[in-house]
Amino acid sequence: MCDAQYNPPDPITLELYRHRFSGIAEEMGITLQRTSYSPNIKERLDFSCALFDASGRLVAQAAHIPAHLGAMPDSVAAALAAFDDWQPGDVALLNDPYAGGSHLPDITMISPVFLAEAQSAEQEAHSPHFFVASRAHHADVGGMSPGSLPLSTELYQEGIIIPPLKLYEAGELVKAALQLILRNVRTPDERRGDLAAQRAAHAVGERRLQELAARHGIDELLANAARLLAYSERLTRAAIRAWRRGRYTFEDAIEFVEDGQTTPVAIRVTATIDGEMVTFDFNDTSASIHSSLNAVLSVTKSACYYVVRCLVGTDVPVNSGCFAPVRVLAPAGCLVNARPPAAVAGGNVETSQRITDAALGALAQALPDRIAAAGQGTMNNCTMGGENADGSPWAYYETLGGGMGAHPLGDGLSGAHVHMSNTLNTPLEALELAYPLRLTRYHLRRGSGGAGQHRGGDGIVREYEILRPTTVTILSERRAIPPWGLAGGLPAAPGRNLLIHADGSEEELPSKVTRRLRPGQRLRIETPGGGGWGASSS
Repeated sequence: MCDAQYNPPDPITLELYRHRFSGIAEEMGITLQRTSYSPNIKERLDFSCALFDASGRLVAQAAHIPAHLGAMPDSVAAALAAFDDWQPGDVALLNDPYAGGSHLPDITMISPVFLAEAQSAEQEAHSPHFFVASRAHHADVGGMSPGSLPLSTELYQEGIIIPPLKLYEAGELVKAALQLILRNVRTPDERRGDLAAQRAAHAVGERRLQELAARHGIDELLANAARLLAYSERLTRAAIRAWRRGRYTFEDAIEFVEDGQTTPVAIRVTATIDGEMVTFDFNDTSASIHSSLNAVLSVTKSACYYVVRCLVGTDVPVNSGCFAPVRVLAPAGCLVNARPPAAVAGGNVETSQRITDAALGALAQALPDRIAAAGQGTMNNCTMGGENADGSPWAYYETLGGGMGAHPLGDGLSGAHVHMSNTLNTPLEALELAYPLRLTRYHLRRGSGGAGQHRGGDGIVREYEILRPTTVTILSERRAIPPWGLAGGLPAAPGRNLLIHADGSEEELPSKVTRRLRPGQRLRIETPGGGGWGASSS
């Protein structure tokens, strides 16, 4: 159970604090979006903001990116382990996947919050009462290809590695730290702006917590934060108790591409429901591979927490209490618990999707009336970069939606970001304004959803015309292994990556590829649909 003994609070007061805390995280996110520089953050909303208590437990997270759900607490824990001398105005930074991060483009910022009640504002603060944190996907952090999602084989190829460090000390910028980061990325001005936007979001979070403390008192804030954690844990345990007990095993696979050949690499999970606990055991999953598809344990936990969070319902506040009844086991060195220096850029964006599919496939055996067929199962990562006509560098990154799986109550959604991705697309106007690209096709991929009593959602088709010499990297899945159907539903159509040459000829590309493209060539990405649910009556 949570550290705080559960004393039933006034339910109205508790609900107020639930929304007060989550509202602060949401306002932080709006600030980050509006003040950011890159389309990836401003348009696609590829970031998360959250509040933590003094011991690093998640108190509230805005409805941002599911992939960050379980990983951000590990980042805060890494910062707390690194520093014991927090001062007002400090800002810590990290992206090291093996020290609380997920993959290098996700830079996490953490700031302590020292509260003072109105009548004691002059008193010296000795230790933080809360922490505010943000994680933003930066469109380039260096590495071997623009966009920093390369076809890497070791971590060092993926970009600058930032262990927990202080970017600001007592409100003063550590200039050497910022200079080191900016010198190792392709788009330093954009990175400077996005880091400043994260800090601006933290200032809003700190200010709102200070206002709550002045109005209601520090003790009331701390007590209700602890009550929320205990409340979420109780609700989650109660939900799990209603599930059918047992051990349920499921296997899925990711697509390892080497020398143009695709080899499936297994992810096997056994979900054990035992009373008010659920355990996800990946003991039989394949070992880590010579590819960027390895995932660190923080990413694996995020996927499993997300699955449970979806099944317990929206009435449960999102905080560390939700995670307490969930246990994740994975042997060190396996695909879903990689060890340094294994490459992990794709583990956070692609393998996380397959972990989610496997965990849902296992629990579907216990909850057949609650779980949908497989969604597209990929983020269809597309990174590009090069030089503008004036010689300035540019780097672009986005993920693409596809089909959601059909479910017992109806058809799946089409053209949606599924599971661990909760971003938007980059509007074509913003894309064409910012980059030497032209969008020549963007529509639903009709008929790509799996058939069944309920049909899976359709994928999309998105086609880019290259206007300047450009390096393109695609990191995608479900090109060879289609999203599965459920309860007799049929699989969806797998995705396709096509290069259309200036003469109109088409070349099919593998699911993972880096190419140097010339002006006049076009890149078309056709994303997978979602699986069907139930046997079709026709």
